Amino acid sequence: MAQQERAVRTRNALIESAAELFCKDGFDVVSLSTISTRAGVSNGALHFHFASKAALASAVWEAAAQRLRRITVEGRARGEAAATAGATSSGGSLQVLVDTTHALLRGLRHDVILRAGFDLSESPVPVAAGADLRRRWQTWVEGVLAEAAREGALARDVSPQDAAHAVVAATVGFGALGSRNAQWLSQSMLTRFWALLLPRLATEAALKGLVPSGRREGTAGADAGPPPFRVTARSGA
Repeated sequence: MAQQERAVRTRNALIESAAELFCKDGFDVVSLSTISTRAGVSNGALHFHFASKAALASAVWEAAAQRLRRITVEGRARGEAAATAGATSSGGSLQVLVDTTHALLRGLRHDVILRAGFDLSESPVPVAAGADLRRRWQTWVEGVLAEAAREGALARDVSPQDAAHAVVAATVGFGALGSRNAQWLSQSMLTRFWALLLPRLATEAALKGLVPSGRREGTAGADAGPPPFRVTARSGA
């Protein structure tokens, strides 16, 4: 059992080391020996777990995909819990989307493996077919906005697909810019984005129940940002 635990720790250390170096220097530049040195692992131990750098990149991507899956599943679960609890303004699918984008940016700010997984989406890495976190994120966003349209929450002239393109471009863009300046991944930055977009995206009735700063339990600390506030429709809209 102790040997198995050591093997798991070694494998996880290699994945995290690779993720850090892929984010810092890029997949093409980083060598396996640099990864093993940073992880405090011998080259032999590295090759025991991963036959090649591509195999290690695939493991990084899979770990990142699990994190993204957890973020999106938990986002839906919170929305369903709010609806089941009979919240007077649960915000429906649009609030689920807002909350989940906040969760994603928190993850990109604090979790190097999640960041590396998104970075690998634009790198010529021979990973498994469909190994594109950006595409997975886009598919999820499109699905949530389609649900919002069925709920009657989208403005009449708003296409779910066009809205998804705007949200994905913004969130992925914040992630890319955040690799150089963490302010792009702050709650306040994303809150301002949603305060700008939601009045155009949502019907006036739906807008009243939306919180652009996101709603999550246990909000505390410097990254928590300002207290939640609600957006209102523009006058004359």
